[in-house]
Amino acid sequence: MKTNFILFFLLCFSVNTFAQEQIAVQDKYTAHNKGKFFVSWGGNRESYSKSDVNFRGKDYNFTVENMSAHDKPKGWHMDYVNPARMTIPQTNLRLGYFFSDHYSVTIGVDHMKYVMNQNQTANVTGYINLPADQAGSYYNGNYNSTPVDMSLHGAQEGGSIQGNPPAFLMYEHTDGLNYVNTEVSRHDDISKWLGLPNTDKFQVNLTEGLGAGILFPKTNTTLLGKDRHDDFHVSGYGVSAKAGINLTFFKHFYIQGELKGGYINMQDIKTTKSSDDSASQDFFFFQRIIAFGGIFRI
Repeated sequence: MKTNFILFFLLCFSVNTFAQEQIAVQDKYTAHNKGKFFVSWGGNRESYSKSDVNFRGKDYNFTVENMSAHDKPKGWHMDYVNPARMTIPQTNLRLGYFFSDHYSVTIGVDHMKYVMNQNQTANVTGYINLPADQAGSYYNGNYNSTPVDMSLHGAQEGGSIQGNPPAFLMYEHTDGLNYVNTEVSRHDDISKWLGLPNTDKFQVNLTEGLGAGILFPKTNTTLLGKDRHDDFHVSGYGVSAKAGINLTFFKHFYIQGELKGGYINMQDIKTTKSSDDSASQDFFFFQRIIAFGGIFRI
C-alpha cells in the first residue's frame, strides 16, 4: 500500500512538473506572434542587370542598349540615424503586423540608388533631330547600334557643368530608385534546432516573403543639354521575393539580414522639364539588406 502511494505521488509530481513547463513555454512572449506590430530601419547594397533605356521626345527617339549601372553606397555613416539626412543613404523602412503566428504583412520603402556607368561605351539606335539653335543638335543624326562613349564631352556621375557641345547623357535615379511596396512574409522559429533554451532572451527566425509595389523615383537626367525634370514621379511597378534570418534579443529588439531580388518596369520616367520628354526601361535587381527593428504589442 505504501509503495502504491509513493508511485502515485511521483506520477502526480511528474505530470504537474510537465504541465508547468508546458505553460511556461506557452507564456513566453516569443511563443506567439499573432497581433504583434514591428518596425525596422536599415541599409542596403544593390546590383542591377543591364537594361535597354529608351529616350523619346518631340525631336528624338533613341535607345541606349545594354546600359550598365551601379548603386551609390554611403558606407557606415551617421546619416543613417540623423533625422535631417536619413534619406541620403540607401535605406529600407518597413512597418508590419502579424495576422497569424507565422505570417505578416508589411508596407515599406526600399530607397535604392541607380547610377548609369559613365565610363562605358554603349550602342545607340534611333534618331536625334533637334532644332539647330539647341546645343544638343550637335548629336543630330541617325543611329544604328552606333557606339557612343557615355563620358563624351565631360559627362560624369553626379552631373557636370554643361559646355558647348553639351554632354550626351547623364542618367541616375539617386534620390532615389524608390520602391514603395507591400510584402507578405512567413516566419519560422528555429531556436530549438540550435539548442537555445529561452527564446525570450534570444531567438532565431527564418523568414521568406513576396512583394509588389510602385516605383516613385526622383530621376537626375541630363539629356542632350536639356534642363532636368528633378521631381518625384510614379514611373512604374516592381515585384520582388526575399529570404532572410532574424535575430531577436530580449523579446523586443532584432537584427535582420535579407537577400532580396526582383523585377522593375518603368515606362514613364520623367527626364526633362518638357512634358513631351520621357524614358522607359526594365531590369532586375538584387539587394543585400541589414535592418534593425523592434517588435511589440499595442
